Amino acid sequence: MASLTIPAFHSVGTKLTGAPITKPWNPTCQCACVPGGNGAELQVLATEAEPTAVSEAPRFRWDAFGSDLSESQERAIRGLSPKLPNRCKALMTRVVCLSPGDENLGALLAYWVKAMKPKRADWLLVLRELKAMESPLLTEVLECALLEDSFEANVRDYTKLIHIYGKQKLLQKAEDAFHAMKGRGFPCDQIMLTAMMDMYSKAGDLTRAKEIFGEIILLGLPLDKRAYGSMVMAYIRADMLDKAENLIKEMEDQQIFAGKEVYKALLRAFSYKGNSDGAQRIFDAIQFAGIVPDTKLCALLVNAYCLSNRITEAVCVIRNMRSAGVTPCDKCIALVLGAYEKVNMLETALEFLAELEENGIAVGQEPSQLLAAWFRRLGVVHEVEQVLKGLGEDMKTKQTVAVSVE
Repeated sequence: MASLTIPAFHSVGTKLTGAPITKPWNPTCQCACVPGGNGAELQVLATEAEPTAVSEAPRFRWDAFGSDLSESQERAIRGLSPKLPNRCKALMTRVVCLSPGDENLGALLAYWVKAMKPKRADWLLVLRELKAMESPLLTEVLECALLEDSFEANVRDYTKLIHIYGKQKLLQKAEDAFHAMKGRGFPCDQIMLTAMMDMYSKAGDLTRAKEIFGEIILLGLPLDKRAYGSMVMAYIRADMLDKAENLIKEMEDQQIFAGKEVYKALLRAFSYKGNSDGAQRIFDAIQFAGIVPDTKLCALLVNAYCLSNRITEAVCVIRNMRSAGVTPCDKCIALVLGAYEKVNMLETALEFLAELEENGIAVGQEPSQLLAAWFRRLGVVHEVEQVLKGLGEDMKTKQTVAVSVE
């Protein structure tokens, strides 16, 4: 951490009344307490903290007020958790007023460590507060904390940092943090390696993802659903669906099942390619994993059959949905109508719609618009209206007969 003697901090008046106050650093990043905030608490804290400050360091009052806070900074300070200890509030009222990359952050944290003697619990409270407010400074504060003895860093702390870097696609920084962790003698466990593999997977770097996956196996570490899932997603992103499916089967042999989002991603990949056989296999695997298919998963299977011109199977999927108590969505119906239109099977399409109506399934906006456009292209709008009217009357007659029989 930076020395306490840096020129960024200047002495301030000992009282808020009478003597003028010198600003701790440049106005653009000056922090302060807003009216009605934690001023009284911080004044008490400042009095308690002063004796602990190093003699050669410039005096720094945590209760120094500023007058040029922006509205967003005032909101941020007011939004701090009331459960924060005073020593943490003192730091947070300053940190929330800084911008990412501000050179004063390191000096502020260094002074806080010297003056407040924080423990790991204090650091964690500060980090949790920054995360809750989605502060862009979370990463920088965590980076500094990892170098502080009082933080008592462990492998999980580095895992969190690497996870953040991965979400921001900062691969080089993540690798640097990984090597720094190893340099400090921390072991590379399965959770850390999985985080690295997941990062490479999301970045589309199949080679590095495979290397990490192989390293987990070589170290004899257990492979869980997350590790397998990250590797499956890496294969999907690389358009290697056969390898992704083989890994799914390998998981099943060990009674390990991926998350629903992994199965859905593989099903979607097969569906968009029009590979109905592959889509059906994954759909079966989803049910074998104990996941109940919803309308979105069913729509992907219907789409696969429609793209491969296997409309009869697509209709069977919709019938199976009804049997399972799942109402076919408009997307499923529109996909089947679109497939019928491609092969010019209007009569069969109308029979399909009539079957849906008989089973109490209303046709929504998307399939209705598709059907209307099809009719206009054929120039048979009037004729079809008569047919639909007749179908409606037939349905009413059937319902009347059913009521009479009951």
